[in-house]
Amino acid sequence: MITINNLKKQFGETVATDIPSFTINDGDILGLVGNNGAGKSTLFRIMLDLLKADNGTVTYTFPSLGEGSGVGPINPAESEDWKQYVGAYLDEGFLIDFLTPEEYFAFLGKISGKTQAEVDERLKDFERFAADEVFGQKKLIRNLSAGNKQKVGIISALFNKPQIIVLDEPFNFLDPSSQNMLKHLLTEYNKETGATILCSSHNLAHTVDISTRIALLEHGVIVRDIDNNEGAAAQELENYFEQ
Repeated sequence: MITINNLKKQFGETVATDIPSFTINDGDILGLVGNNGAGKSTLFRIMLDLLKADNGTVTYTFPSLGEGSGVGPINPAESEDWKQYVGAYLDEGFLIDFLTPEEYFAFLGKISGKTQAEVDERLKDFERFAADEVFGQKKLIRNLSAGNKQKVGIISALFNKPQIIVLDEPFNFLDPSSQNMLKHLLTEYNKETGATILCSSHNLAHTVDISTRIALLEHGVIVRDIDNNEGAAAQELENYFEQ
């Protein structure tokens, strides 16, 4: 569970985040939508301790996956214990672009205690999404296309089977086939693991397709919290953005 309390962030006179109270439940697929400048990326960066809030907190509470009472609450601004449970990809800055994809995932495996055999086995889950364009190309990540860099980033967010996944504009740069595969990848991961997924996107159709719930941001404020049972949010979002 993710709990937000009295969270505020300003850049000069511009309010980027102003959320008095908001809870994201375990297992939610939350679509975060809003026009440019609505505060989606700022919120994600605060949640990942990449940006300090002016006021308020974000806390994570992780459910127990076996015996025990779970972990948390953890404030990411005060502890790094959350990092083993959270996978994220916001932009190319998350990648080590002077490595090949194979070298990059070998590195991620090493720091998370995986053998190379375990790394190779895990990457098999992403073969269809990678589509023979990411692995085996003998290219550094910096020399991949924008779409294939995006795939490397998304795979890295899922690689360690986190309980919370944070993705900023994940459909950007992907061709239509890859966009559809990504929707399937995320929804199946959610069903299989019960993980919580946060996904910001300008693509309303894809957001509606995958989300169980949608938060609509405007000037840093969550102005609507929409239940998206069976795509029910589509008409409300269409009406809002036609204003």
